[in-house]
Amino acid sequence: MKARVYKSTGSWYVTKTDEGKLFNSRIKGVFKIDDITSTNPIAVGDIVELEPEHDADETAMIIEILPRKNYITRQSPAHKMHHHIIAANLDQSLMFATLKNPRTSQGFIDRFLVTCEAYHVPAIIVFNKTDLHRKKEEEKFKELKEVYTDIGYKVFGMSVEKNEGIEELKDELKGKTTLMSGHSGVGKSSFLNKVFPSFRIKTQDVSGWSGKGMHTTTFAEMFDLPFEGAVIDTPGMREFGIVEISKQELSHYFPEMRALLNECHFNDCLHTNEPGCAIKKAVEDGRIHAERYISYWNILDSIGATNY
Repeated sequence: MKARVYKSTGSWYVTKTDEGKLFNSRIKGVFKIDDITSTNPIAVGDIVELEPEHDADETAMIIEILPRKNYITRQSPAHKMHHHIIAANLDQSLMFATLKNPRTSQGFIDRFLVTCEAYHVPAIIVFNKTDLHRKKEEEKFKELKEVYTDIGYKVFGMSVEKNEGIEELKDELKGKTTLMSGHSGVGKSSFLNKVFPSFRIKTQDVSGWSGKGMHTTTFAEMFDLPFEGAVIDTPGMREFGIVEISKQELSHYFPEMRALLNECHFNDCLHTNEPGCAIKKAVEDGRIHAERYISYWNILDSIGATNY
């Protein structure tokens, strides 16, 4: 019996069959997953094979994970040397960002985009809380929108509070499985509650003393949309650690750099101090935004020698 994983609480998984039947499922005792080194071998969005338990109508054993078309992973917050699969079998990802209360750094956005590029998941960026924008934030929003649209990403401005930009974003969700990510407090859960009141997802205000969001979503969870499609709500993240990407690979996941790699003098160019570097020349000429190049440097510097 095939089913999809809708929620993971550690040792138990909420799964749903194509017919809509829910099971509380767990991994079979002798179940072994080859070539998976993540802290969570089964992720929300996985398609699994179930074996219902004979003594109960609502529990089942997971006996197999079917091949994933893709997944998104991040560095495990608890184990820096391990990675954690956020979700699997995605059509797209939605990065919620805010420029105020709390502020999302461009570095955080770029790390997420790099991971999406590496795992072949199309990404959309949504800047929420535009109702809080003053002149400084509005200028920054216009600047960032230009940066990311120039390199091919869809960028939306939205205010859940003022009901602005919501319908346009809803159209992007139709018929797709979408991962929703971002810092705590950026409005992911508020957006879902606004558009789909039946979800009743817990929300919490941004902490006044720190300016940072309070964690409200404890585990990733998938919700079927009223129209065709589904969204996966994830716990708010304070940081986004990149894993399984080497220094040599990194520039391949910056679309504006990827287009110029063959023009570098050296095949193994890291685009830092090498002569004849097409990437550095493009930054000097304004064809690559300086802020993106700074992000590249920062991410490159964070990749350990073992990932070289």
